[in-house]
Amino acid sequence: MFVILTYDAESERLGKIRKTCKKYLLPVQRSAFEGHLTEKRLRLLKEDIARVIDPEKDHVVLYVLSYGDQFRKFEIGKRARK
Repeated sequence: MFVILTYDAESERLGKIRKTCKKYLLPVQRSAFEGHLTEKRLRLLKEDIARVIDPEKDHVVLYVLSYGDQFRKFEIGKRARK
């Protein structure tokens, strides 16, 4: 499956989040990553991200496009208010 990940986080955790993302995906912008993952690697990515973010302050979005035209969106943490 193809995964796009974006995040918005407090500055003290940005490095840890970026390092975690780079273990699984390729960076395309400062807070955006993409790549192909197996279901197992996607699960591990979500678990690792959940460990490094503060879910009350940070927000991570994963767009998952499965082969066969399926689309899933996962959000981890608090969405920024405007």
